[in-house]
Amino acid sequence: MALSPQDLVWEQCCFFGLCGLKSFKAVVLLLEPPWSTSQIFNGPRIMLIESLPSLPTFAKVTRKSPTIALLIFFVAVPLSKTSYAPVISTYLGQNLNEGTLKEACDTGTYNIINIAFLNVFGGGQTPSMDLAGHCYQPSGTCVIFGEQITYCQGLGIKVLLSLGGAIGTYGLTSKDDAQSVADYLWNTFLEGRTCAGPLGDATLDGIDFAIVKEETSNLYYHDLARFLKEKSESVYLSAAPQCPFPDHYLGAAIDTGLFDFVWVQFYNNPPCQYHDGVADDLIKSWNQWTTSINVTNIFMGLPAAENAAYSGGYIPVGNLTADVLPVIENSAKYGGLMLWSRYYDKLTGYGASIKSSTLGDGLVYSS
Repeated sequence: MALSPQDLVWEQCCFFGLCGLKSFKAVVLLLEPPWSTSQIFNGPRIMLIESLPSLPTFAKVTRKSPTIALLIFFVAVPLSKTSYAPVISTYLGQNLNEGTLKEACDTGTYNIINIAFLNVFGGGQTPSMDLAGHCYQPSGTCVIFGEQITYCQGLGIKVLLSLGGAIGTYGLTSKDDAQSVADYLWNTFLEGRTCAGPLGDATLDGIDFAIVKEETSNLYYHDLARFLKEKSESVYLSAAPQCPFPDHYLGAAIDTGLFDFVWVQFYNNPPCQYHDGVADDLIKSWNQWTTSINVTNIFMGLPAAENAAYSGGYIPVGNLTADVLPVIENSAKYGGLMLWSRYYDKLTGYGASIKSSTLGDGLVYSS
C-alpha cells in the first residue's frame, strides 16, 4: 500500500527548517519495542496512528483521505549520524542538595528514577533505607515521598526502589532469606501494600538491584528476582552491574532473563569505559553486554559530571552525541542512558544537554 507524496500533508516540518531538505531517513528505531515491524506497510514507512501513544510535533503527517488515519515516521535530516533523545534513568536520594523527587520529575529529563538506597536487608535484619538527609526512616519522615511518587507516576515516570549501594549492611544468606526479603518488598513498597509504608501511601513501579558488595559467601539475588516476578509480572526489575563482564554480584540474577532494564555502569572501570577521548573499550564492552544477556532494554550508565566517578568514564556531551550514541543506537537492545546521579546532573545539566542535542523522542515505556 504505497502512498504518493500528493496523498500526504506535511504540517510542521517547515517550522523546524526541515522542508528544504531532500534526503529523508525513516526513524525505524522509534517503531521497534513495543511495536512490531509487521505493523508497517510496504512503500513509505507508515504505521497505524492508534498504535502510537503520541505524535511527534516535528513530523506529524495526515492522509487527505478520511478512510483511515495514518502516521508516517519520516524525519527530514541529512543521511549522516543523527541521534534521537534517549530514555534517561537516574538515581535520587544520596545528596540533599539534589532537590526533591518532584523537582526532578518536573525537569522533563528523566523517564525512570531510582530512589536510592534500601541498604540494610537480609540475614534477619530489619530493612532500612539511607536517603542521605532527605528523611530519616525510623522517625517516619520518609512518608514525604508518597505524594511525590504518585505525582511523578502521573507524568508517566517510573519510580523504583534501589537495593544496595556502596554503604550499608546487606546480603542474602539463603533462598528462604531471599523469599523473606521479597515478601517484605512486596508488602511494603509494591502491589501487596495494604497501608502506608516507609515511603508513604504510594505503590512503587519496581525494584532496582544496585549490588556492589558481598556480605555473605553465597549470592541469592537470582532467587530474589524470581520471587518478585512470581508475585507479579508487572513489577519492573532493573539491575546496575559494573561493566566488566560478567558482573560478580549480579551475573546470575541477570541470567534469569527476568530483568526489564539493565543499566551497565561504564565508569569507575578503566578497562571498559571511555577514556582520553577514545570510545573503543567502551564500545567493545557495550557489544559484549548486548550480545551476551537475555535482556531487551540495556542502558549505558554514565557519570553526569567529571567528579561523579572517581576512576573516570565521563563523556562530554558533544562526544557522546556525535561518536557514541549513533553507534549504540544500532543495537536492538539499546534502551537509553542511566546517569549517576540526579545531584550531579542538577549541577551540570548533562541530561538536559543530551536531550537538546538530539532529535526527537526515544522509546516510550507504558504500564
